[in-house]
Amino acid sequence: MKVALITGASRGFGAALADELNARGWTLIVDARHEDALAEAAERWQNAFAIAGDISEPAHRDELARAVHRLGRLDVLVNNASLLGPSPQPTLDRYPIGVLASVYDVNVFAPLALTQLVLPELKASGGIVVNVTSDAGVEPYEGWGGYGSSKAALDQLTAILGAENPTIAAYAFDPGDMRTQMHQDAFPGEDISDRPEPETIVPALLQLIETRPKSGRYRAADLKVNA
Repeated sequence: MKVALITGASRGFGAALADELNARGWTLIVDARHEDALAEAAERWQNAFAIAGDISEPAHRDELARAVHRLGRLDVLVNNASLLGPSPQPTLDRYPIGVLASVYDVNVFAPLALTQLVLPELKASGGIVVNVTSDAGVEPYEGWGGYGSSKAALDQLTAILGAENPTIAAYAFDPGDMRTQMHQDAFPGEDISDRPEPETIVPALLQLIETRPKSGRYRAADLKVNA
């Protein structure tokens, strides 16, 4: 029995990944902020523990960790939940610092805090941490300073986590543009129907998990996916 913990799993990339792992017989621990949406998504999965809550809240992270402890195993942790911040996004000279702190709470501190809680199980299984990142973390896009800088911090955190814990693999995974609600929120009023659906990106992450290269940052576009 393989076990995955996926945050932000009620829709978008997290739900698409859960769909595929469920089809492969994995046991899932999934979270999202909205209980109804998470419960509806979880109805599709045979062996899933759905725990709704805000990943930035310590009590919710503790609840997720307890689910891992009860199962006694964790093979893959996917820190997928993210917070875009205001939409439209303000430039850094006008970015409310309190709001920026909330973005960092979700995008940087929560993934690390959750990883700390379940690291014993990951080490026991020789598991994998996947932190979902963005090209906004490496490219200086105007108006993306809040979200982008949080993802840059997540990238570096992932790199150091991998260096400090050689018995696990730590990946910053950049899926590229996707047709998700967050992407729509980032471009209010624009047509994003030309972006790929999240399920088309899942094979790239599965390739990364299955081939298990050295820890580091990987783009979906660069991963060779077997047809």
